[in-house]
Amino acid sequence: MKTKEQLGPDRGFEFETDDEENPARRQPDGSSSSSFSSSSSVSSSSGDNSRGSISTTDCCGMPQGSYEPSWPQSYRQSIDLLSSVLSPGAGFLAGSSLLQLGNSFRGGSTAGDDYNHSQLAKPLIPHPLPSTGAHTSSIVSPHSKPASFFYPSVLPPPPRCSTSQAIVNGLNVLCGVGILTTPYAIKEGGWMGLILLVFLGFISFYTGILLKRCLDISPELQTYPDIGQAAFGAPGRLCIAIVLYLELYASCVEYIILVSDSLSSIFPSSHANLLGIDLSCNQLFALTAALAILPTVWLRDLNLLSFLSAGGVIASILMVLCLFWDGVVDGVGFHQEGTVLNLTNLPVALGMFSFCYSGHSVFPNIYSSMTEQSQFSDVLLVCFILCTSIYAAVAAAGFLMFGESIQSQFTLNMPHRFMSSRIAIWATVVNPLTKYALTMTPVALSLEELLPSKHQSIFVAVVIRTLLVISTLVVALLIPFFGFLMALLGSFFTMLVALILPCLCYLSIQRQSVTIWEV
Repeated sequence: MKTKEQLGPDRGFEFETDDEENPARRQPDGSSSSSFSSSSSVSSSSGDNSRGSISTTDCCGMPQGSYEPSWPQSYRQSIDLLSSVLSPGAGFLAGSSLLQLGNSFRGGSTAGDDYNHSQLAKPLIPHPLPSTGAHTSSIVSPHSKPASFFYPSVLPPPPRCSTSQAIVNGLNVLCGVGILTTPYAIKEGGWMGLILLVFLGFISFYTGILLKRCLDISPELQTYPDIGQAAFGAPGRLCIAIVLYLELYASCVEYIILVSDSLSSIFPSSHANLLGIDLSCNQLFALTAALAILPTVWLRDLNLLSFLSAGGVIASILMVLCLFWDGVVDGVGFHQEGTVLNLTNLPVALGMFSFCYSGHSVFPNIYSSMTEQSQFSDVLLVCFILCTSIYAAVAAAGFLMFGESIQSQFTLNMPHRFMSSRIAIWATVVNPLTKYALTMTPVALSLEELLPSKHQSIFVAVVIRTLLVISTLVVALLIPFFGFLMALLGSFFTMLVALILPCLCYLSIQRQSVTIWEV
């Protein structure tokens, strides 16, 4: 072994690694080699040369203490639930509730104890214990919490999934509502925009590999905020977490707009008067969608919705099949031409295509949950090839069918007289309704864990979730433009999360070993 300072004194971590590339971070039997294992390799006396000892220092070279913030601690568990599709691990909260889980992240203590802010300030990687010539049997996890009246002292490890399950999870994350706007993106940017789609897919695949390389430096790194902390310290963790939560919040706004637009196309003459206020069709159905969603965010156990969210992949496939059925069987045909390149609106198309690859916030969780982590690159490759092919096919077919009249969601152009069109439209209604609660839960938990213990209660959690739903409704009513809001999300959040931040984190963590060509 040789000692190499990967992160520098200002990052708070110093790693001792082999000359070779860091091998797989999991044991062959699928058990975690992180601090969840009773035989952690943090102690250098364990004799395991595949992982080195880890020491922690602060920016002044002093040992890391409990002052270093580790918010959000709820990120891994909530994102695991969001990304899991029909996995045995999807039920890892069975018998408990996400509201209770959020309370445990806030550092709940035994009855009568005062709230201790240090519980939200655990170091990311614990101190190495002195060598004893034997495996260490008790190591504090960065995700451990003190025992309380309701909650266990140690949170469960990430759910395990096979390679095929990881592919399904990846497809569920990537193949989302972004597929609806791909024909509209061709209208905005021209046919040359498809080259941008493929290019963005390639770059996003590469940055996904960079995230994997960042995770490989230590088994303690499991999520995107963990990578941010390893690269830039506590400020990096905080900034990346805020960006990720804003992206999830904005996605919830998109869900309400999507349901409102879809229902308005089915019932275009609907309107209502509420307390003397005239509600248009879109406003009425946006309010209806929020009311329908509200009980789902109150659920104490979201396992049922995690299974229903598996319909995201099915719904996307169904919409694609219905689109081609309309064009080939129902006789809509493919006859439009369009422009080759529209430089004026090309940035709009770029933002829409970028949104199609907004899955990087979940990739570290999928990697950490895999039993065969060496196959993660193959999983990403399969996911990106399939999704890019589907996006390109839908973009071309949708624009050829409807031409310059294409709307921000191609389902709005599909003739309602065809059964396939009605199926596609209702699929776009049901899918956001099942995913909203799972998408908003990480945001809600991150806010709840900031509360002191004396304010922790089911009532407070319900109030927070209700206010979040109301706020997304207000934003959806103020900005009811699905396509341009998606372009904004893609241009800002996806560019940050999927393209810029992975490169910055990788260059910061591996700055001693990267070549000039990589830079």
